[in-house]
Amino acid sequence: MIFDRKNLTNNQLIDFYSKLLWPRMIEEKMLILLRQGRIGKWFSGIGQEAIAIGSTLAMNSDEYILPMHRNLGVFTAREIPLSRLMAQWQGKASGFTKGRDRSFHFGTQEYKIIGMISHLGPQMALADGIALADVLSKRSRATLVFTGEGATSEGDFHEALNIAAVWNLPVIFLIENNGYGLSTPVSEQYKARQLVDKAIGYGMEGRRIDGNNLLEVYHTISELATGMRTKPRPVLVECMTFRMRGHEEASGTKYVPQYLFDFWKEKDPLANFEKYLIDEHVLRPEWLPQMRAEFTTLIDSEIEKAFSEPDIIPNAETEVADMYKAHNLPTFQPSNLPTKKRYIDAISDGLRQSMLKFEHLVIMGQDIAEYGGAFKITQGFVEEFGKDRVRNTPICESGIVGAAMGLALNGYKAVMEMQFADFVTSGFNQVVNNLAKTHYRWEQAVDVVIRMPAGAGTGAGPFHSQSNEAWFTKTPGLKVVYPAFPDDAKGLLMAAIDDPNPVMYFEHKYLYRSNTGEVPDGDYYVEIGKAKIIQAGNKASIITFGLGVHWAIAYAAKHPDLSLEIIDLRSLQPWDKEAVEQSAKKTGRVLILHEDTLTNGFGGEIAAHIAEHCFIHLDAPVMRCASLDTAIPMNKALEDQFLAKARLEETMERLLNY
Repeated sequence: MIFDRKNLTNNQLIDFYSKLLWPRMIEEKMLILLRQGRIGKWFSGIGQEAIAIGSTLAMNSDEYILPMHRNLGVFTAREIPLSRLMAQWQGKASGFTKGRDRSFHFGTQEYKIIGMISHLGPQMALADGIALADVLSKRSRATLVFTGEGATSEGDFHEALNIAAVWNLPVIFLIENNGYGLSTPVSEQYKARQLVDKAIGYGMEGRRIDGNNLLEVYHTISELATGMRTKPRPVLVECMTFRMRGHEEASGTKYVPQYLFDFWKEKDPLANFEKYLIDEHVLRPEWLPQMRAEFTTLIDSEIEKAFSEPDIIPNAETEVADMYKAHNLPTFQPSNLPTKKRYIDAISDGLRQSMLKFEHLVIMGQDIAEYGGAFKITQGFVEEFGKDRVRNTPICESGIVGAAMGLALNGYKAVMEMQFADFVTSGFNQVVNNLAKTHYRWEQAVDVVIRMPAGAGTGAGPFHSQSNEAWFTKTPGLKVVYPAFPDDAKGLLMAAIDDPNPVMYFEHKYLYRSNTGEVPDGDYYVEIGKAKIIQAGNKASIITFGLGVHWAIAYAAKHPDLSLEIIDLRSLQPWDKEAVEQSAKKTGRVLILHEDTLTNGFGGEIAAHIAEHCFIHLDAPVMRCASLDTAIPMNKALEDQFLAKARLEETMERLLNY
């Protein structure tokens, strides 16, 4: 192993050695604690430390790093106290996640580190969003994100690199190629001769380096980051290394041939760098025992400090409250002269007002710029706000949801348009595991709104017509809204964009141009979580939302002799339990109407709640009217049969005659 110190002083080299030794000794201690049964799990990075240390030292302290679970050196090189890290690993209250998540699954704005989640790959798109925020703010910064050779098989890898290349984002994508994804060797992971060759396909620079050579890692990342700060662009770096322990300690290493251990032992990053410093007369051999002794004392002290902390006392109210960042609706003065607008124009108006209000709001989606979006909601926005803030995206839903989250992590607000709500499946993991859980895990607000053009009625068939809100109403951490009228469409959208929590904003395609109403001009907000009484009545209640509201109104108009109360939920997470309970107690008969399929539709949750809390006030069973338990057909007659509207008359008759 050949080291090139370049312009590094002796003191810097000794500091580098100290920072390399520190995580190695922590790891050795962790393995002892594991054998003693004092900890339950450990992902060892022994043999790979030079990558984490060298790259972290090359980055400025205000630049974000997104490491993996074997990158202890990133955290120690950013000088996070060991006692705090140990508290995190042991699930103590002083840990970064208050016992809510494990190992390095956390972020910290204080140290500009964003940890991974267990799913491989999503962190790479977050790096894109972080870097985009820096570019838009004209901050001369680079972003460093880690991945393993196994995760390069994930779609998230492709999407993130492609986005970064298309947008010229200053991101260093660092692959730690340690030979194995758990037990699967690289020969079964990819066919390319070397992973760095993938850079060619994205039109970006690629470097392959010795990941066990601390100085080679440091100088390479330093050179790349320096260049990116003045000329933003992405680079793919493949660091060749080896994992000397198992994927995690319980998995063992029996699947690895002994000759590989013998070969890589000779390339140990710590031993080789230590020998180099001694040979160069930078480090004296007699200093080493003293350095290790001091570290041992400090490690024991810091670890016992964490162990001595009391265990967390669970509090259900705290846990539930921490799923969301607290937020108050802005005060505003509604205009005295509202304007008659179509549903689609109200959405566009809400977006425009929010873009004017928030200079750091970015809208992203497929074809939303010059083309104006599939439904022309953002037509004219490029001319008004520019392409930096109104961004066409590659066709990669997961990558763009991740980029939206990255923007939010770095001080921006983001609105992403799913071209159709159905396409959210391609970004599902980012939504339900990253957006939804981040505030609960480490108290980071995720200021992202995802617009979801949803619903049937246009003969668009199984992949462009779903009303899939129930996929998200059962996911804590997300807010879900579904307006039925133009004024609510604007008010809920502006409220969603103002809210620091992730919001799924469902907008019904059938209503875009068929529904018109008075919409306040200027800023206008509708409180998320509050239902609206469309009409009062005392014979039966119809609880509904979205297009179902209009079905209910049409039914009531057809039956003026019935005194029906219609409740438009407007918000599904949170939903207005008080309004629903009051209506159920008032009328004694409740029909829940929604466009989604019957089985596991959101109406089942409402029905269960009413049965549990209003049972003694009911004169009939709670009934549901929903769409058939099939996919949505394209043929008009079949679609009409599918939709809940086809069974509304019959269901109401059963309810009223019970």
